[in-house]
Amino acid sequence: MGTAPAELPAPPTGRQVVFSVGTERFALPLSAVREVVPPLPPFARVPRAGGAVRGVMNLRGRVVAVVDLAELVGLPPQPLLSGHGQVLILDREKRAMGLLIGVVLGVELLAPAAEGGEGVVAGVAVGRAGAVTLLRVEPLAAAAAALFGGG
Repeated sequence: MGTAPAELPAPPTGRQVVFSVGTERFALPLSAVREVVPPLPPFARVPRAGGAVRGVMNLRGRVVAVVDLAELVGLPPQPLLSGHGQVLILDREKRAMGLLIGVVLGVELLAPAAEGGEGVVAGVAVGRAGAVTLLRVEPLAAAAAALFGGG
């Protein structure tokens, strides 16, 4: 009279915005992304902000802080040039936060093939073009906000 092994819950799946940063591919849940816009430098500088903070930009009358995602995930800084890259706007409650990325590659239904540990990485999934690092929204937003000294 053995007991059947308990079934493990399936890993979370969902529609993810897949994008490049340098030569790497990352993804965030589609539900966390408000929109993607071109960067419009020069950005207004932010005093005493961390190096990954590129500044703030005006997006239809709303001030949006822009942070280089590459630096948040341990990659070399990306150049901030007009016509290069994109700014992914996170759907945050009170403050708008923009992440400087390379380019959006599309939206895919992804499930993690390998779970990540603590921090901004949720795991790795296999997408249409290979491995994609899945990012956690809340730890990523918290790490970006901490660059401004306010957390």
